[in-house]
Amino acid sequence: MSAESTTAINRSIVDLLDFIDWSGVECLNHNTAHSLPNAIKQGYREDEGLYLESDADEQLLIYLPFTQVVKLHSIVVKGPEEEGCLIGPKTVKLFSNREHMGFSNVNDFPPSDTAVLTPDNLKGKPVVLKFVKFQNVRSLTIFIEDNQSGSEVTKVDKIALFGTTVETTDMKGLKKIEDNH
Repeated sequence: MSAESTTAINRSIVDLLDFIDWSGVECLNHNTAHSLPNAIKQGYREDEGLYLESDADEQLLIYLPFTQVVKLHSIVVKGPEEEGCLIGPKTVKLFSNREHMGFSNVNDFPPSDTAVLTPDNLKGKPVVLKFVKFQNVRSLTIFIEDNQSGSEVTKVDKIALFGTTVETTDMKGLKKIEDNH
């Protein structure tokens, strides 16, 4: 691929935040005082005092539906350091178009991709995904399996998804036309 076409592809990649269908978003095992919008929503995710935190153990299961079909290119998952110890996510499994997952069945399905996050990733370095596995994504399930320190609590400062939209018809925007014959 020529450098010119690679640059053109990179220019079309955007933050997919505006394409998340907030009415269907779910997060399992989060501390209600430190919920998912803190890590995903614009303005919140840039505030260092706001974060997503697990509750009963280190695992989190996040379901993000999109308002239209997207192609997912990369993900940024930032995590904090407390008292010299990284407590951000370590193993992150991503499932494309897999609805109604819970902790009881998340290991029954093969992930579309698995990322083992490094300290550089937790500081904001994007994880480039297996692009071929994320071509027609209507929803994304993110399973944070464990954290860097092995502690009971996982904290996430920011989750950002990058990709492109797929030109399709927004079925929610269609209106029935009355036939007056």
